[in-house]
Amino acid sequence: MLRLKRIGISTSRENVVFLSRACTTYRAAAFEGQEKVEVVANGQRLVATLNLVDDPSILPPDCLGLSEQAFARFGQAEGVEVRLDHPHPPKSREGLQAKIEGRELDEACFRAIIDDIAHHRYGKVEVAAFLVACGSFMTTAETLALTRAMADAGEQLHWPGAPLVVDKHCIGGIPGNRTSMIVVPIVAAHGLMMPKTSSRAITSPAGTADTMEVLANVEVDLDRMRTIVAEAGGCLVWGGHVKLSPADDVLISVERPLNIDTREQMVASILSKKKAAGSTHLVIDMPVGPSAKLRSADDAARLRKLFEYVGDAIGLSLRVTLSDGSQPVGRGIGPVLEARDVMAVLENRADAPADLRDRSLALAGRILEFDPALRGGAGLARARDLLDKGAALAKMQQIMALQGPPPRIATLGALSRELVADQDGRVAAIDCYRIARIARLAGAPFDPGAGIDLLKKVGDPVQAGEPLYRIHAERAVEFRFACGLAAEASGYAVNGNGKEKGPTP
Repeated sequence: MLRLKRIGISTSRENVVFLSRACTTYRAAAFEGQEKVEVVANGQRLVATLNLVDDPSILPPDCLGLSEQAFARFGQAEGVEVRLDHPHPPKSREGLQAKIEGRELDEACFRAIIDDIAHHRYGKVEVAAFLVACGSFMTTAETLALTRAMADAGEQLHWPGAPLVVDKHCIGGIPGNRTSMIVVPIVAAHGLMMPKTSSRAITSPAGTADTMEVLANVEVDLDRMRTIVAEAGGCLVWGGHVKLSPADDVLISVERPLNIDTREQMVASILSKKKAAGSTHLVIDMPVGPSAKLRSADDAARLRKLFEYVGDAIGLSLRVTLSDGSQPVGRGIGPVLEARDVMAVLENRADAPADLRDRSLALAGRILEFDPALRGGAGLARARDLLDKGAALAKMQQIMALQGPPPRIATLGALSRELVADQDGRVAAIDCYRIARIARLAGAPFDPGAGIDLLKKVGDPVQAGEPLYRIHAERAVEFRFACGLAAEASGYAVNGNGKEKGPTP
């Protein structure tokens, strides 16, 4: 037996075990060729990737180390006696192989695969193989089966006494689109229950949870979440603590670096979490634009039908709305700047971004029309009234107070540089992907004050030397990276000739 040691190394979502090459209890060479080993102690078993350690100052020969994530999942104290086993192949391996070969799987096979993924019995190679196989061939029935399997693999939230539990989701790809932080307080102020769990950014400059964390604490457990929703009617919290559809988090961590984003996986990912969260009614926002995830009306129509089919089958009352995805929403990209825009809308300030306000009202209106007490078409007017009269702001302030203060005070990054137009004309287009990438290089969302402040939008007139946008950063290295990328190509096209003009820093 070896003594368990916690190794202060983050390995993202992967379980990693460390064994000294000088260990006398186990011959390292006997395990070195294996991708996985199994750690056993007190009836607990953990499948992990094996790494060998040569430095005794990191790991003594009589110890077995676990990475930070693996140690937390194993749930055993440092110093307990542990042993190593050769792992049994996951039960779902035959189903995975069948999918790789292009065969159609039934729901039982998907449930077995998702269970193994959720319990970290698959390595990244196996998860990637599953994603690629599903991306190559997947039927509508399989998409439904995958959605059900993912929804049932984690926590299931229930909201007794609430006939309507509403939610919204945007499929993403448009920077600055922080409508949820305006929609939730409007809907909750009306009296509908909207327990909103949101994600953090993976490859974008900010997720809803990152932006909300500028204003309030988002890391609340399930019991606290229930208390907040019971009192305020809504919340805006990070979904990581409530463990909804945990297999989805693993799948996302692999599919994003590989740039795998199929319609089927998107539908299963979104709807499984909404079902697990106890939602009964859902609005899906699908932006369409030249640099959005959906480039054409035909793409949107196909995705819409898939959402509606799966939503109906799992008992969700679902409405899909198409929106303008031709440019970023609002002016701020990055947590602090996006929070500024959200509060400007809620406070009805004269300088509030009109596009963020209008999109939020439209989505809130669609959600409010789930309420049978509202006559058809009255949702938008009701949403506007709640926003204009301050009810939405008061509700947001209540939600923020109940969730508690943010973990730190976030301020706008002090390092800044303006990118200016090199000719007179009008802004013809803004590349959402390029702008998001520049903001990400500037440090967003890890540095909440990093990002981009858009000073011009599509259709705005510009003169040579006039600023198009301002980059903000907190760290000199990231500031240099962002400015370098922007100097190569600004993401702005001026004068509508389709040819992007190089900015002048």
